Amino acid sequence: MEGGFDSPTPAGGLVVECDQPYLIVRLPTECRTLGWSLSRPGFVNTSIVAWLEVRNADLTPDVDPLKLLEVRMARRGLHDAVAFMTSRDIRRHHMAFRSVERCVASCVATVGLANGETIGARRKVEAFPGTINTLVHVTRPLSDAAYIEAISIVAQARTAALFDTAHLRAGPRITGTGTDCVIVAAPIGPDAESCAGLHTAVGEAIGGAVYDAVREGAEIWSVESKTDSP
Repeated sequence: MEGGFDSPTPAGGLVVECDQPYLIVRLPTECRTLGWSLSRPGFVNTSIVAWLEVRNADLTPDVDPLKLLEVRMARRGLHDAVAFMTSRDIRRHHMAFRSVERCVASCVATVGLANGETIGARRKVEAFPGTINTLVHVTRPLSDAAYIEAISIVAQARTAALFDTAHLRAGPRITGTGTDCVIVAAPIGPDAESCAGLHTAVGEAIGGAVYDAVREGAEIWSVESKTDSP
């Protein structure tokens, strides 16, 4: 379902607060996260993942994007959040959930595709703002290997969702954008899942949640981008 304008919104164990220009996702417990985001990439522990909406005018050539993000997050009291940055209207966030056996996966994503690329063939044109920022939370602890495998499932699901969204642009299909970011979060605890691939319940849950959230976001972006065209 598309994120609306209500705040906070209980969602599959997550609490999502949309307070433009911030989107704040409070995790059910402190989690270990893995991914690449502008702030706090790699393995870190956190209970909050947040987005900051920015405009083109905020990111002039003399501005350090990370510094801008850190200052804005600190202003909102989100010093310890793992944080994304997007030019997408933050109210256009998308949530999806998938329960498979012992695992529930929850995905929150923002989808902008003006910066769309095709794998292995960069466009030799000016890059425009646009990114897919994806957070996935699973209810099962993960081993280091499972975290890495989960990242691969998120990337596959994102691209599958884009491929199944018709008419995003003429020419080669978009497989992602030049600034996509992914974070996988899982609780800290014993009995961690050793694998998170396509044959596992965790992998199935992650893939389904990400596919549904990104597919909805891509479809809405496609409609809006055509409406905004001259």
